[in-house]
Amino acid sequence: MTETLSKHEKNLAAIIHASTFSKYFIPFGNFLLPLILWTANKKDLSFVDQNGKRALNFQISLLLYSVILGIFTVPFVIGIIPEIFHLADFNFANFNEFNGLNFDFQSFHLGKLLWPLGVAGAAQLGLFLVNIVYTILATIRTSEGLDFQYPISIPFIK
Repeated sequence: MTETLSKHEKNLAAIIHASTFSKYFIPFGNFLLPLILWTANKKDLSFVDQNGKRALNFQISLLLYSVILGIFTVPFVIGIIPEIFHLADFNFANFNEFNGLNFDFQSFHLGKLLWPLGVAGAAQLGLFLVNIVYTILATIRTSEGLDFQYPISIPFIK
């Protein structure tokens, strides 16, 4: 496939993949910049069309995974809120004595809050690393004219 591709096609496909890093400088740049580059060149260059779809599908998939992870984390955080404000934890029973709050951290179990947040944080870190590593791999491979398929991408755009 590398013989039939021009240097312009390879570079443009690599730029589309690399442009997803613009999200660190521009809000939603990981969608906007690749989308602009892809739509401007998809009719003329099939290699660019294919790689633009793959880059956008990967970014949409990562967004979906992050949102799902956040949705699964919210009930755990909401479930721990009553325990944080339980009368025995912060001694709210004596609140109207106007002598300040008596913070009793011995009965408060922070581990119940840290487990779901720790797992969600580790999963988000994993998604961040997957994004960095596979975007760099896609940029390198497409600049060489090779076909690259993202591993956890859902084909939203066909």
